Amino acid sequence: MRSIRRYLLRTLAITMVVAGGVAVTAAYLITDHELEEILDTQLSLHSRIVAGQLDPNATIDDYARLAARMGLPAHPTQLYRDGIAVPVSSSESGPKLYHEEELKLVLGFWNADGSPRLLGGKWNDAGPFPAPLEEGFRWESYDGHRWRVFSMFDVASDTWISMGLRGSFHDEVVERITWNNLLPMLLLLPLLLWLMSRVIRRGVAPIQALSSQVQGRSAHDLRQINNPVPQELNGLRQSLNDFITRLKATLERERRFTADAAHELRTPLAALRIHLDNAQAGGEQSLQKAYVGVERLQRVVEQLLILARLDQVATTSPATIDLYPIIAELIAELWPLADERDQHLRLTGLTRLEVRADEVEVGILFRNLLDNALRYTPEGGQVEVELALWEGLPQLTVSDTGPGLPEALLDKVTERFRRASGQGTTGSGLGLSIVSELAQRQNARLTLSNRTPNGLAVSVVWEQNQHQDR
Repeated sequence: MRSIRRYLLRTLAITMVVAGGVAVTAAYLITDHELEEILDTQLSLHSRIVAGQLDPNATIDDYARLAARMGLPAHPTQLYRDGIAVPVSSSESGPKLYHEEELKLVLGFWNADGSPRLLGGKWNDAGPFPAPLEEGFRWESYDGHRWRVFSMFDVASDTWISMGLRGSFHDEVVERITWNNLLPMLLLLPLLLWLMSRVIRRGVAPIQALSSQVQGRSAHDLRQINNPVPQELNGLRQSLNDFITRLKATLERERRFTADAAHELRTPLAALRIHLDNAQAGGEQSLQKAYVGVERLQRVVEQLLILARLDQVATTSPATIDLYPIIAELIAELWPLADERDQHLRLTGLTRLEVRADEVEVGILFRNLLDNALRYTPEGGQVEVELALWEGLPQLTVSDTGPGLPEALLDKVTERFRRASGQGTTGSGLGLSIVSELAQRQNARLTLSNRTPNGLAVSVVWEQNQHQDR
């Protein structure tokens, strides 16, 4: 599993670089568009100013003086007559001060027929610059360079006026602005990455602290985690505490189960050994008691195996089942045991009762209920199984005519290895505990009550189940 801190740092760094690249690209495109509009406006404005200053009666000498003023070093302004270049008087001095960027801005005049009249700067390097054909803006390629040109026709002087700006000037300005925006970002990027690393390290520190609290504990340390954590980790801390609570309860239950099971197995084994020793010495009564001890030990082991399986197997998916055939089949199995003790066993109530439950677990639940009732009912007693509806919910009730239970034990007898004393049976104290656990797994409610004048009634009511009776 990848490190959260490294993942966040790498992701945020990539995001920052991509966002910076998008921002610079957007700035470049926006600057390119806006600068083009600004420069176009300047070309149009200056061309109109020049047209406003142009004398309709200007002579060739007037244009010669203008050419001398517009000339630049190594790029003199050229005066034309009838399409042929004529020398400009050297008595007119050119500009003493100029800026290098002036070489990229040029002014030209053409006659109405398109023949050149005066062309400045670099518009003479490869012959006369192409004459305008219509008014407005255009891109023109000349001497290996692209020029942005604005042209207009002055009717008063019957002259075409064009002012052009070399495209490289526009590109250089856009690149310079973009670079000026990018440079601070590049300089700040290492600092931002360092700050992000510090922020992320501090942000994940509570997770590492929480992990250290759990990792550094011993296997026997099941205390709740009470250290303060950020709000986002409250759910995780609560989940860990809930897990610790469940684990603690499970370990306590297993510890108690192991201790009780060891005690319950030790007692019949010790008694069995004594009875066998006595039987070996010739006591037939001791042999009978040893048989009873083996029977009790067998029942304890069987019940322990059932409990172990219930603890290990997850809750199964319930299905709709009919209780009647399951109960009838189990009664038929246990009928010989009841008949041997002259007990009356009968099934009453509904002949069809559907519940949402697991068929195998229902069988184990009922077998334990019926076996418990038969075991505690005296010879000649009566055990009754009833299928009914209680407030619209399916209910299974097993009633016997045994001694019942002390009222104080009715709520505690479902605990493991809890039995009423003085009932003279070989019970293990696990039957009702198994029934209680299975009832919880079946979403059912278990109720125990004493009967009048004697006996015990155990009812299982399935909650929120569909039922069908007839």
